[in-house]
Amino acid sequence: MKRILIAATIAVLFTGCHRNKYDYDASGTFEATEIIVSSEATGRLEWFDIEEGDLLSAGQQVGLVDTVQLHLNKLQLQANRQSVGSRTLDISRQIAATRQQIATQERERERTQRLIAADAANTKQLDDIDSDIEVLKKQLSAQQESIQSSNRSISGEAEGVEAQIASVEDRIFRSRISSPIEGTVLVKYAEQGEYTTTGMPLFKIADIQNMILRAYVTAPQLTQLKIGQQVTVYSDFGDKASRQYTGTITWISDQAEFTPKTIQTKDERANLVYAVKISVPNDGYIKIGMYGDIKFNLQ
Repeated sequence: MKRILIAATIAVLFTGCHRNKYDYDASGTFEATEIIVSSEATGRLEWFDIEEGDLLSAGQQVGLVDTVQLHLNKLQLQANRQSVGSRTLDISRQIAATRQQIATQERERERTQRLIAADAANTKQLDDIDSDIEVLKKQLSAQQESIQSSNRSISGEAEGVEAQIASVEDRIFRSRISSPIEGTVLVKYAEQGEYTTTGMPLFKIADIQNMILRAYVTAPQLTQLKIGQQVTVYSDFGDKASRQYTGTITWISDQAEFTPKTIQTKDERANLVYAVKISVPNDGYIKIGMYGDIKFNLQ
């Protein structure tokens, strides 16, 4: 009897430390959202301050492509803008003389009318003044139209310069190298001082704090799963040990595919399986490419 109890105890301990080959519902590999950040400018890398393994925040600037020529171009355009703006005509000042002539002629008209009333002048003088006023008014209208047309042309030229300045500023902004997401640098492709071109890869970054386990389930298992469902995830930890996590199903494929050679399913005879993605918070022990197993939390 004593030997039987010892044997039973050993069996229980062995079961607790080792998961049976089919002590899970599905398996897969861990992935992460990886992004290759490329240069958006051409020139020498003035500075590039990252190393593989660095944790970067979203939007953090880590490098800069040479912007000296762009800055000089911007200064030239700003000078052009100032020059164009100085050519804008002040309509009120340009037509002030003509307005003054009209006002003088109108006063002369009033004086002549009074003289005619006193029989000290003839109506021809009044007609000549009226004619002069009409001519001056037409000249005033022509001047205003000419000045407005000139100003519109200058304004259009100024807008073109402003657009060029905005384009240069955008190129200067794109010379900054920033991290698009919060994550860890996986690979560094360039070094400070190297010459880079538009589209050249600079570094690869991944969000390894939130891992994705891509697993495969059979059609019968698919009916037990839904988006947002929590499952238990096991990751390898040593030769015969594992770590347990709580994961959330975030995506379920709507098309079946043949079982990948590197994936085992509970029913190894199943040829067609469905891919699912499970979001798993990473405590630092999960690595990209590691295998993971899943147990459905069915009630």
